[in-house]
Amino acid sequence: MDYTHAFAISAAGMTVERTRVDVAAINLANANTVQDARDGVYRPLRAVARTSGTASFSGLVDAGVSDSAGLFLPELPNVTVEAADVVPRMVYEPGHPFANAKGFVAYPGVDSAVEMVTMMSATRAYEANVSAMNAARTIALKALDIGGAT
Repeated sequence: MDYTHAFAISAAGMTVERTRVDVAAINLANANTVQDARDGVYRPLRAVARTSGTASFSGLVDAGVSDSAGLFLPELPNVTVEAADVVPRMVYEPGHPFANAKGFVAYPGVDSAVEMVTMMSATRAYEANVSAMNAARTIALKALDIGGAT
């Protein structure tokens, strides 16, 4: 039995979740940055996992193909980082050097609570993928032990 597919699925999941953690950390780091009107305001980022097929779970299962031996090969997602269309947070600070004519400063529309929840859920999902990979490894080693005891 070929366990490389199980390892590839877990590795793809870990890549997606690691990217989600990285993006949440970048957003939190830039939550209070201010840029002048020429450069624009920092736009929060989002990690988006996509496949070329349907986005639903059944679509992902159906999108898999079989190889020459008839084994199922799932379509793994690719993760991209995209800027979110979030309205900047306007704060009244008339003495700030980047304040507009009305005295408002544009801060990024980063919601710290959402970013922390994203970071925590991505960390848990990453740990679940590690556990799945370790379970597949253990199963493969046990299968080798059973097959070698003849």
